[in-house]
Amino acid sequence: MRVFVTGASGHLGSAVVPELLSAGHEVVGLARSDTSAAAIEKLGAQAHRGDLADLDVLRDQAVAADGVIHLAFRHDLMVNGDLAGAARTDLDALTALADGLAGSGKPLVGTSGTAMLVMGGIVGRPGTEHDTFPGGGYRIDAENFVADLGSRGVRSSIVRLAPTVHSSLDRYGFISTIIAAARRRGYAAYVGEGTNRWPAVHTLDAAVLYRLALEKAPAGTRLHGAADEGVPFRQIAAAIGDNLGLRVRSISPAEADEHFGFLGSFVQIDNPTSSALTRDLLGWTPTHPDLIADLHEGHYFRTA
Repeated sequence: MRVFVTGASGHLGSAVVPELLSAGHEVVGLARSDTSAAAIEKLGAQAHRGDLADLDVLRDQAVAADGVIHLAFRHDLMVNGDLAGAARTDLDALTALADGLAGSGKPLVGTSGTAMLVMGGIVGRPGTEHDTFPGGGYRIDAENFVADLGSRGVRSSIVRLAPTVHSSLDRYGFISTIIAAARRRGYAAYVGEGTNRWPAVHTLDAAVLYRLALEKAPAGTRLHGAADEGVPFRQIAAAIGDNLGLRVRSISPAEADEHFGFLGSFVQIDNPTSSALTRDLLGWTPTHPDLIADLHEGHYFRTA
């Protein structure tokens, strides 16, 4: 299968592309710079220049492909507080990709996040793949758009990724940001009692899930990329403190923005997430280290 992948040179893409190639697929990756193109070609894939704003490029590449995996997202806009701009760019890109695939029966795998479960009001229980939010909102509109593409002849699925996608490939994700905050402040922190839970998934396990979704997920499927159902944030802080040789302490919600920066509110969410339905449907079995074990492998702390 010839697969067009956006975000192919990024953290997750650098695992998804080799996973696809090892399964015998041909990969064309979207590259917005010469550096990205070189990284994609080093993985053994073909690079095609363009970015998420090049809607004609996205549409044409979808037409030429046998399937599409959409990983790219304007994280720079999100970090700077322009959530609406990031979401709008994502939905525009998905619309162009869908236009290229319409009526073909080919697969499109999109990306969302388990945090939307909290935004949608799931509290006090693990979120499941059956939880949906017709009212819309940040990233929910894009997810619902992808889920509805079966009516346009696209075998679409959406992967809700845990906020913590971790591995030695991760350089700029949430865990790296939290570690940087601990280095900067001189202690590892959690908010309140630190009992709020974050789901997590190893990058290589997530890559397998994307391949399985491409190959066999039914149209309209929502999938959960969560190997750890929910790690108490206090445990995450303790592992960071242990590895940095720093004390670990509780901070108040009012201090969270100062300590964690743009993640101040996000580190407080309680987001337990089940992936039982995903595992049963696709035969997905995570095999790589869980979040705490991965932190204790030390690779996050050898990177400045």
